[in-house]
Amino acid sequence: MPSVPRRPAVALAAALALTCLLPTPALASPRPTLRQELRELVDAVGGPPGAIALLRRGEHTEVLRAGSAELGTDRRPSPTDHMRIASVAKAFSGAVTLRLVDEGVLTLDDTLGLRLPDLPAAWHAVTLRQLLQHTSGLPDYSGSDDFRALLRADPHHVFAPSDLLGFVAGQPLGFAPGSRYQYSNSDNVAAALMAQAATGCPYEELLAELVTGPLGLRETTLPSGYQLPEPYLHGYDLAPPEPPLDYSTLFGASGAWASGGIVSTPADLSAFIRAYGSDDFLSPATRTQQTAWVDGASEPAGPGVNSAGLALFRYTTRCGTVYGHTGNTAGYTQLAVATADGQRSLTFSVSEQISKSTRPALLERLRAVQEDFVCALLE
Repeated sequence: MPSVPRRPAVALAAALALTCLLPTPALASPRPTLRQELRELVDAVGGPPGAIALLRRGEHTEVLRAGSAELGTDRRPSPTDHMRIASVAKAFSGAVTLRLVDEGVLTLDDTLGLRLPDLPAAWHAVTLRQLLQHTSGLPDYSGSDDFRALLRADPHHVFAPSDLLGFVAGQPLGFAPGSRYQYSNSDNVAAALMAQAATGCPYEELLAELVTGPLGLRETTLPSGYQLPEPYLHGYDLAPPEPPLDYSTLFGASGAWASGGIVSTPADLSAFIRAYGSDDFLSPATRTQQTAWVDGASEPAGPGVNSAGLALFRYTTRCGTVYGHTGNTAGYTQLAVATADGQRSLTFSVSEQISKSTRPALLERLRAVQEDFVCALLE
């Protein structure tokens, strides 16, 4: 749904002589404020039309924003604007499946063969753990030529969740399960299908019962269509000097489903990541399994050094460590992170898709800005 030290003392006379001969050093430029950095990101050539960040410390929320929620208007991005959260939706599918692990309905060693025996036999040994950590080897359905051709022909096409993996059902695993890391949208679709098979309930109902309901996320939904609730942060495709294209409702959500189809708001996303990114959302035993890290970056890469857990990434910055997920899709790029105690969180949303393949230089700038925001969060 993937980059701010003194000479020893000398004799007084010599020091005075040197100060007469040497020019006065220029004062160091002050570090830009977070608001300045956000404005400069929006004002950059090809930069996103709008950006909003929520920094929460305890019960205090600081909102920083730049640009416009909709081009041609002066409406600013708002914490209550709806938006596509892209692959941050994978953290939600992780929340659902790991809650089911806590309840004994699933285990991390359950296999596709056990829960979804109709999938190709070559995939049967893949475990839920490997799906959530992107070490499964499942081919990525979103890269299928047939899938993309169907979207080009009908961007609003409504996919059945059970059909998504069918686009790559004829392909073998990319590598032996558990042998290496490779980000794949198929992983979280398969995990959600396992949750459905184990419970007999649609994933959407499980999402409401286990995550959005208990956390009070009233503005967070998993639609099948393409429309967004009002008000919403408009997402754009930018290719200067061409005019911006509004991509907000270009694609339906069903093609991403549990891997990237969720619609939420900055306020709801902040509440979610404070819970999910902390040590208190899951049992200690499940949390220990979730935080067995391997080398691997989210898509797009987040700030600092990235490591992959189970539907959770660790971002080790120069100022400290936070936990969460990133995401990007047509018109949007997202970051949602929290500290392990759940007391501090950052959500960072921009209204343009920024990734290594679409905007590599802008992504590195974005990651640097995000790291500064993390440092401010951890001060």
